[in-house]
Amino acid sequence: MNLINKEVTHNHFGKGSIVKHNDSMIEIHFATESKKFVFPDAFGKYLKLHDKSVAHSLEKVIQEKEIELKKIVQEKEERKRLQRKEQQLRLEHEKLMKNHKLHPQSQMVYWCEDEELSGVFTEWKIPTDIIKSGDNKGKPKKPTRLYKNSVCLITSRDSSMPEKDRRILGVYMVKENFIGKSCEDGFIPAHSEYRLQLTERESDQFPFWKYCVNEKSPHNMTWNTGKYRYLDNVSMGQILLDIVSLKNDTADQELAENFFKHFCKMNQIRKEELPEPNGALLRQ
Repeated sequence: MNLINKEVTHNHFGKGSIVKHNDSMIEIHFATESKKFVFPDAFGKYLKLHDKSVAHSLEKVIQEKEIELKKIVQEKEERKRLQRKEQQLRLEHEKLMKNHKLHPQSQMVYWCEDEELSGVFTEWKIPTDIIKSGDNKGKPKKPTRLYKNSVCLITSRDSSMPEKDRRILGVYMVKENFIGKSCEDGFIPAHSEYRLQLTERESDQFPFWKYCVNEKSPHNMTWNTGKYRYLDNVSMGQILLDIVSLKNDTADQELAENFFKHFCKMNQIRKEELPEPNGALLRQ
């Protein structure tokens, strides 16, 4: 919009002519002096254009700027609201962490289907089960026992094989700030560092039921229902310790050792006090 030489009237300085302007400033020459004003804010407050056609076009510019400013204010308020919400969630999170007491079975074993394998080991997260009935039917279950001390064990078995042939495929510590009670999206993300995938050869040496026992029927190897089950902290410690031995002389050796040490620290477990595995497979 070209406003040069357009005549205006100011509330105090009287009539004048526009000599310069840009997107943020306008300069007007009055009878005895020149003055600079904020553009286009001064129009409608102190200045009035004589040319009605140009004044109408300028009014549209002012309205557009007012809409833009209103949008900026709304976005600023929305950012403040989100910041307050984030702060509230952070305080709640810190409170939960502070009051958290170790559960003796705060580890998870996940049944990974063949079609899920590639995604699990690229995205490093697993889904929880879906609630099958009641008011929350269709919503993801919350893994309430999982905290930052928890490990997710990824297992699988061929559908044509018996349950005793279930193998361990990989393992990861949950994300550093993860709390199962607050899990809304139905996914359990991995720790940024402590995550290990076993090779096919390594997995063949790692039967899950070497470590796990069904308390009510210790000699039976049955999964029953669901995509996951909880595992006691000691059994998970045994598994991680054996992974350290398995990863000896490999690129993952140091990671496996650090993973095990971190797990023991988070679960108040001493390596020396870990018993030998005594799962259902060893009781046959």
